[in-house]
Amino acid sequence: MINQLKQTFFQVFTITSLWVTLLMTLFLKDQTISMLYLWNVAGISVISAGIFGVMYSALWNYYSLKPVWNILISSVLNMLGGLAAVWLFSNEMFELILPWVPGMVVLSVVLHTIAFYYYAKMESRKTAEELNKILK
Repeated sequence: MINQLKQTFFQVFTITSLWVTLLMTLFLKDQTISMLYLWNVAGISVISAGIFGVMYSALWNYYSLKPVWNILISSVLNMLGGLAAVWLFSNEMFELILPWVPGMVVLSVVLHTIAFYYYAKMESRKTAEELNKILK
């Protein structure tokens, strides 16, 4: 389990670093950035890797918490990580989206609820198919 989470962490870290660099190249092409700002990009990548590479995988695949806890934990950490990533990217952008946070929290909980029940249904279908194969 630990090795798989490490591997997923580094995969998401690398992809996020490249993605943020690409977006900065496309949208901020004429702006110069300081070398210290690259640490912000690394921070954004660490946040994304922690959330998408470790937290989701651990919550949905390894832990056996009640669905409401999975949904709340993933929603809260996703929101906090997303806000931290936006803050690292741009203070002005962070201040711009701050009034929208309550709606984003509600949307996050609703979407995580839908995703959880879709994922649970898909997993139970897979398990049923595997059991049927064993019985045949």
